[in-house]
Amino acid sequence: MGEAAQASARVMTRAQIASAFERWRGANPTPTTELAFSNPYQLLVAVVLSAQATDKSVNLATGPLFVNAPTPEAMVDLGEERVADFIKTIGLYRTKARNVVALSRLLLERHGGEVPADRAALESLPGVGRKTANVVLNTIFRQPVMAVDTHIFRVANRTGLAPGKDVTAVESALMRRVPKPYLLDAHHWLILHGRYVCTARQPHCSACLIVDLCGYRAKNL
Repeated sequence: MGEAAQASARVMTRAQIASAFERWRGANPTPTTELAFSNPYQLLVAVVLSAQATDKSVNLATGPLFVNAPTPEAMVDLGEERVADFIKTIGLYRTKARNVVALSRLLLERHGGEVPADRAALESLPGVGRKTANVVLNTIFRQPVMAVDTHIFRVANRTGLAPGKDVTAVESALMRRVPKPYLLDAHHWLILHGRYVCTARQPHCSACLIVDLCGYRAKNL
């Protein structure tokens, strides 16, 4: 959505925000990522691969990849060219293959092959930025952090839940405004809402659980 549309949203009150999350939790008590993985390492790789790609396309590629390389050791042994062959249906696959092999090597060298539960350590790995680190910290280590992607950025601004001019501002606003009882799973509820209901071009307002609470003025009813 454009800046003008974002600015036109009425900021939700804290009571409205609490009601919104209460409804999302009632409809989906245990939300989680749609990326397929069997261990923390595989989630880390999947999230790195998901940049500018859909979860569905990533899952199609990582299914065969993780059969052949389920661990950092196996990924390093597989090598960059063979990793690239497995993920060539994903955008930027050559860069991502290089990052996946490099981060796997560093996990072995620095962390005994384990995924660290530390933001700075995660962000020091190739291909891992703040959003990726937050996804891993939240999903694997259950830390109350917020991974702001395009979906969450849109929902936060459009609804008036946590307006902000960039992802850093939205992340900060969400951490302040989301009630603590919902903070741990808020990332998943928001991304699912943005992916399936509050979509970019044509939001499905008539099917929205929080349509009466949302501050978006141009509702598609």
